[in-house]
Amino acid sequence: MHQIFAVNIGDPNVFAPAATFPTFGAIVSIVVKNAVVFAGIISFVLLIIGGLGVIVGAGSGDTKKLEQSKKAVTGAVMGLLIIVLSVLIVQVIATITGVPELQQIVGLK
Repeated sequence: MHQIFAVNIGDPNVFAPAATFPTFGAIVSIVVKNAVVFAGIISFVLLIIGGLGVIVGAGSGDTKKLEQSKKAVTGAVMGLLIIVLSVLIVQVIATITGVPELQQIVGLK
């Protein structure tokens, strides 16, 4: 016997927080905003760790550690740039096309 379970997440008795989100775009908008903040925090931590590694590597004369730390700093900056530019590109596309769902996802509406 096969059973398929479907749950109405709009039902307040099943999943109460779902009642606070009027559309799927609202949920995605919150997730995207939190993901960008989380990525920024991770990038900041990697910049601090990489910067300390550069200082330690330069002070001790260890070129291997210095190069490794420079790569960590470069990777953190590039990752943050990719995330910020991707959000910017989606916002530009949402503004140009005027699709309401896309504008809601990126927080323009």
